[in-house]
Amino acid sequence: MGWLANAFTWWNGASWGTSITTRRHGREVGRDEAGNVYFQHKDNPARRWVIYAGNNDGSVVPPGWQSWLRGTIDDLPEKGLPTRRTWEKAPIANLTGSGEAWVPSGSLRGLGERPATTGDYSAWTPDEA
Repeated sequence: MGWLANAFTWWNGASWGTSITTRRHGREVGRDEAGNVYFQHKDNPARRWVIYAGNNDGSVVPPGWQSWLRGTIDDLPEKGLPTRRTWEKAPIANLTGSGEAWVPSGSLRGLGERPATTGDYSAWTPDEA
């Protein structure tokens, strides 16, 4: 069922159409630590794209590869960017909608208690005419 799903979907890797176009017109230029594969058009190097290793989520593309995809840097990230500093954290994907997403303490999903009102709030009521 996995190969059949890729025939008609784009959100979990490359569809057949994308795979065929990539083989005909693309040249693989690199891979990142998440397994995403990056391509450049054989005839037009300004056209660049990625085939994701899992779900198609742009937040899983590391910042260096984002810069390359958008044309901010011409060289591949290993050559066009300085090495990561020891104090820099590794990028993480967008966690919105997952169980690891941040929620404020007063949220219904949060574990904390919502603070009580301070008593300085009074609800607005319209003046009767």
